[in-house]
Amino acid sequence: MTDLVFRDIDIIDGTGGPRYRGDVHIDHGRISAITEPGTWTGDAQVIAAPGSVLAPGFIDMHAHSDLHLLTDPGHFPKVSQGITTEVIGQDGLSYAPIDDPSLAVLRRQIAGWNGNPVDLDFSWRSVGQYLDRLDQGITPNAAYLVPQGTLRLLVVGSEQRPATVPEIRRMRELLAQGLGEGAVGMSSGLTYTPGMYADTSELAALCEVVAEYGGYFAPHTRSYGKGALEAYAEMIDLARRTGCALHLTHATMNFGVNRGRAPEFLALIDAARAEGCDITLDTYPYLPGSTTLSALLPSWAMSGGPDAALARIDDPALRARIALDVNVHGSDGCHGVTVEWETIQISGVANSALDRYVGKTVAQIASDSGTPPVEVFFDLLRRDQLATTILQHVGHEENVRAIMADPGHMGGSDALLVGDRPHPRAWGTFPRYLGHYVRDLGVLGLEDCVHHLTGRPAERLRLTDRGRVFPGYAADLVLFDPATITDTATFEQPKQQARGIQHVLVNGEFVIKDGAPTGALAGRALRRQTSGKETV
Repeated sequence: MTDLVFRDIDIIDGTGGPRYRGDVHIDHGRISAITEPGTWTGDAQVIAAPGSVLAPGFIDMHAHSDLHLLTDPGHFPKVSQGITTEVIGQDGLSYAPIDDPSLAVLRRQIAGWNGNPVDLDFSWRSVGQYLDRLDQGITPNAAYLVPQGTLRLLVVGSEQRPATVPEIRRMRELLAQGLGEGAVGMSSGLTYTPGMYADTSELAALCEVVAEYGGYFAPHTRSYGKGALEAYAEMIDLARRTGCALHLTHATMNFGVNRGRAPEFLALIDAARAEGCDITLDTYPYLPGSTTLSALLPSWAMSGGPDAALARIDDPALRARIALDVNVHGSDGCHGVTVEWETIQISGVANSALDRYVGKTVAQIASDSGTPPVEVFFDLLRRDQLATTILQHVGHEENVRAIMADPGHMGGSDALLVGDRPHPRAWGTFPRYLGHYVRDLGVLGLEDCVHHLTGRPAERLRLTDRGRVFPGYAADLVLFDPATITDTATFEQPKQQARGIQHVLVNGEFVIKDGAPTGALAGRALRRQTSGKETV
């Protein structure tokens, strides 16, 4: 018996090919058949939706839901926008593999990304155990990247120094173990401590392991501002040297120094591809970025972890040195540029006494209080124990459009789900692609954009049974109206459900039905679909 039939429906199958009409049969979580439109007869739940399109579920190539999947497994902000798979473990910092001391540091350091829930049982330690924990009940599927900064924290610690040969050997062992347990690759956060302390040779030693296992390297590079092209070139050279597939995560050219320079970046990629390098990238369709306020600190100030950073802020001489870096020299934590305080908007705080600052820029807070912006910066860091999240208004529309048209482009929300006023990409990324950039602006065609958001990322993840509307494939599906799909989340009111998405299925179960959540925990951890090492 067939469970469900989408009858006489427009199908965009995720390949980039033209849409067509058909009946799509779902049976036991999979697409069992696609037949001529209107030919189905028999027992099944039948859905007919004239004017709507059935497509593969969207794959978010850059998600920060590592704890949110566990604390709020219904995951409504993401599944309501049609996301059926997320890639987590991003930017070099996440919670596996881990031990007790490094977990204590990480929970504080990235509380601004994921919160720091006191009642969550952090009983896992390995990548495999974390994936098993996800399998206990989540709504979308999730794939995991081994975080390079966490490896360094585990083995080297928080200090700014080169790793020794035995330490690199141990990081390679832990990375291989994580890949063997199902991780799809490795991430890095090279403007975040302690991952940013790794030199190119250390990264190359790890990328060699990723290449052996057939995974990919997803670096947050050393700069998206001053020196951005050089930072991208470093990562591309790693791909050349190691044979590792490269996925440039939240690829962009930000800050005033990079206005209109996307063609130079894309030329670097095209040249490397011509040499045989396997390079893809993801972006979010917005101009502002989002991170933690503490990320603006220079790397030397974060050496040793959160307590050491707070102690430096309280030391008058070191505080003055930090102020000089962020205001005059350009902090490496702020991508080598001086901090423009009018672009730094507070989006979330852990300390409720600071709630009144949410939505304001540091420059506005400074003006209201008659305090220099850098002193507001220090005050917020100290009072919120480094947990403050921010929006950085530093992007350029011409760069965003040029990069999303690249043939290796995919969608990634880079969404932080904590805070009172998170970036609207947490609720609107994928509808914004299909509404604003496809229907309204025509930057991409609809079939092409669906390919960017489904089939292409499935290929990067080596998901051989997802990302397509094909017989035999998992029934991760989204039904949307291309005439009305729209992101409604704004910077002023970011927690707003998108319009135009009627149904979302994960593994054949409705997780969104008629626009409302069903409560079905239909997702699972998607482990790398190869056994043992790849032949390279």
